[in-house]
Amino acid sequence: MKILIAWDDPGEAELLKLYLTLGDNEACVTATREEYLAQLEQEGWAVILMALSFPRTPEESFPLFEQTHEVLPEVPMVMACRTTEMLNLPRFLTHGLRFYLVRDVGGDFVFLVLACLESAVAAKRAEDSRKLAERLREEMDGVRRLQESIIPQGLKPPPGYRIAARYEPSQVNVVGDRPVVMAGGDYYDIFRPDERTLVVLIGDASGHGLKACMSIMAMHTLVRMIYGNYYRDTAAFVAEINQRLCENSIVQSDGGFITLFYAAIDTVEHTMTWTSAGHPLAHLQDLDTNEVVQVGSDADGGLPLAVALGADYVAYKVQLPPHARVLLYSDGLTDAFPHEKVGHRAFGVQGLKEALRGSREMELDKALEHLFAASNQFTGGAGRHDDTSVVLLERLQ
Repeated sequence: MKILIAWDDPGEAELLKLYLTLGDNEACVTATREEYLAQLEQEGWAVILMALSFPRTPEESFPLFEQTHEVLPEVPMVMACRTTEMLNLPRFLTHGLRFYLVRDVGGDFVFLVLACLESAVAAKRAEDSRKLAERLREEMDGVRRLQESIIPQGLKPPPGYRIAARYEPSQVNVVGDRPVVMAGGDYYDIFRPDERTLVVLIGDASGHGLKACMSIMAMHTLVRMIYGNYYRDTAAFVAEINQRLCENSIVQSDGGFITLFYAAIDTVEHTMTWTSAGHPLAHLQDLDTNEVVQVGSDADGGLPLAVALGADYVAYKVQLPPHARVLLYSDGLTDAFPHEKVGHRAFGVQGLKEALRGSREMELDKALEHLFAASNQFTGGAGRHDDTSVVLLERLQ
């Protein structure tokens, strides 16, 4: 710790320097205003100790105190005052002084100086950490609001269908164990390009924070720009999105990529055509039998987006029986771990299936809530540390 001392008593100054240079500490004592101001321009000071009567009176020390705050606002300052000088102390306190000690006549205060200086430095670091954490919360909240602005609201399903969807950002703990709700790269979209078609897609950009958010924003913009005639051919649509994302510098930086599950549902024929770009596959639940099965096999997924130009993607089709539900989700749901990570066992597809089966008799919104509640219960209240998006679609008849 590098300590700058401005002191009015030469005998005490030598004793302070001797005492404060023990261990790894370094102390510099100044006895005049000119010496002090010259040292003030140097770098690396961890804390400043100044006598309230430096160089001779409190009236002379106050301008130096203000100048110190202007030159080194981030360096904590400790003022030392005699009992006879206490009446001058409020002036300093009202102008930003936070730390002081009392100089007793016998000089025993010297043995308390190091502890006082260390406490001042620790308090300043704690305050800086708190401010940094608060700034992180504010910035992440702003980015998160930007990301959430593209999540569709007020979903209106076609006749014979119901839709429920939910997005939950991840959480991390920072200083003080207060959670920060992180911006993320999860995204879902639902729209009807014509009267008989319902498009549902869900994506997940690698990483967290601003880059993941901007990657998803870029994909969202592309989806809305090009869906036109592509929406029926899910493979062509995903291939086109991939081509454009491979040329996007935001997504490409640091090896970023996006997984995507894209589905076009014919609400007249009740078929779902789908293509996966490295994304978890949907699950189909027959409410009559309560059987839950994965749509397709794990081998049916193509490369994530923005990995390779010219990547091929395949469209698959599945019939949606009456009284059935389709679940689209991001891996934040299945990758949820207990707080202690017992056996490193995640909520997984098995937990997902059990939650779906347990919600068979519930209305769709309640079933979606039950799914999230089951995942949260599995984590023991620790929360999921990855973004989670879920779309639950039900064919009524």
